[in-house]
Amino acid sequence: MTQLKTISMTNCRIGTKRLKAVLAVPENAAGLIVFAHGSDSSCTSPRNTHIAERLHRDGFATLLFDFLTETEACERDNSFKPPLLADRLNEVIDWTDQQDTVKSLPLGLFGSGTGVTAVVVAAADPRKPLHAIVSRGGRVDLVSPWLDQVTAPTLFIVGERDKSLVSPNQIATHKINSESKLEIVGGASHLFSEAGKLDEVAELAAAWFKTHLQSVAAGSVPR
Repeated sequence: MTQLKTISMTNCRIGTKRLKAVLAVPENAAGLIVFAHGSDSSCTSPRNTHIAERLHRDGFATLLFDFLTETEACERDNSFKPPLLADRLNEVIDWTDQQDTVKSLPLGLFGSGTGVTAVVVAAADPRKPLHAIVSRGGRVDLVSPWLDQVTAPTLFIVGERDKSLVSPNQIATHKINSESKLEIVGGASHLFSEAGKLDEVAELAAAWFKTHLQSVAAGSVPR
């Protein structure tokens, strides 16, 4: 079994804010996946935690964090402001560059719901060396102007029953300026709460990151 070191931080200074975060680093990690959760969620999201645990089995470190402080979270509109969320995600990425255990690892992003808006806007910045992106039920309709600026290989995953997001994700797949793919999980709704459907998401994400991050790690390409 892979040795895993997990650090839960309730008052982690990231940028100018103090946020909750959970960093998990397997022995000889092959890459770092930073999670960007959706609205009404947090760094303790059971869905993202489940997917993170699957990624640990392939040797990936994971970072789950709260986008907003308690004060910011009181204003619900903040969860639907892509530039604000992207700025916070960029601060988190900068924070990982200062952590000895993960700073040299190739970087991937996993976004869900409105968290995908932050991922897309952050990935559109050419100064951010991202190697792979996975979107789960992403609100890509909110960030259409940024999609063609994304150059990292991107996997979009949506549930077959999530009718309002299937078409926007199909369109987004064709806008990405890099390798991209759409996976529609049969019988799944927006939260993939049906039996076995979240496991399918986890397997798809693991395969995508394994393809695009482990090859980078093997080549020792810095981020």
